[in-house]
Amino acid sequence: MDNLVVTPPPHLKVKATVSEAMRDVAIALVPVSIVSIIFFQLYAVLLIAVCVGTAALTEVIFRRAMKKKPTLHDYSAVLTGLFVALLFSPTAAWWSAALATFIAVGIAKELMGGLGWNLFNPALFGRVAIIVLAPWFAFLNRDLAALSWNLGGLDAVAQATPLALLQQGATMPSYISMFLGYPGGALAETSALALLIGAAYLIYKRHITWHIPVSILGVVVALTVLSVQDPIYHLLSGGLLLGAFYMATDWVTSPINAKGKIVFGISIGVLVVLFRLALAPTEGVAFSILIMNAFVPLIERVTKRASFSEPKPSPSTSGEAA
Repeated sequence: MDNLVVTPPPHLKVKATVSEAMRDVAIALVPVSIVSIIFFQLYAVLLIAVCVGTAALTEVIFRRAMKKKPTLHDYSAVLTGLFVALLFSPTAAWWSAALATFIAVGIAKELMGGLGWNLFNPALFGRVAIIVLAPWFAFLNRDLAALSWNLGGLDAVAQATPLALLQQGATMPSYISMFLGYPGGALAETSALALLIGAAYLIYKRHITWHIPVSILGVVVALTVLSVQDPIYHLLSGGLLLGAFYMATDWVTSPINAKGKIVFGISIGVLVVLFRLALAPTEGVAFSILIMNAFVPLIERVTKRASFSEPKPSPSTSGEAA
């Protein structure tokens, strides 16, 4: 009998290597990255550069410390750095973004065993860690204030995020401006159209399926309608599209089978609406995905397809059990 080779995820069902898949995700993020650079100019460029550079350096440091060969060629670290940058607003302190990237790559990925062994989405883990630990890192804002860059004023930065406006009951921008491009919030919240273009590319390349995104977005629409909220604004704000198409569909931290993906997506959608309507709305999408990441092993056990070798109960046995 041949030996079975067991490897960690991602297990890709297409003729593509991990590096090619990571490269495709980076390509999918090009449209929204370009839109953010158009709106925020050098602020966006430098933030992306800091996060990508920190990600690459962190992987090298951690892997050499653990006597492992750096794997920058698979683009996973670079992609994580890009994701972290897109989760921050353009005027965020560069050291906060760098620290989030360090946590994402060093702790959430490398200390968990490297690519394929992490339980939580690394980029979201790093971003949320900065939010949770902000009081303990307050000294950085004081001591490193002199090192912050001043690249001139940006009117776009001063605008409130659409989700904040929605929560305050303020006048909202038009649907079309939010869909095409609205300079408020994080870099990835600038254009729904850009995110959907990238998502279409990932679906075309068969890196993601419809199950998780449709489940999340469908639940958010249904629950916001029941709550007498505007579902379109909820879809277009707060990083929901980025979370649904790019973060929740992460191959390593999401279920493999279709039924599990749907359960996973529905649960995230419920949590997102709960955060937005009953709790603090800030980073509700990130918290929702991370919470459900922890339940992925359970979801897969409950929804897994029975093995062909698993004996089926006979009719008489079923009757006795009943």
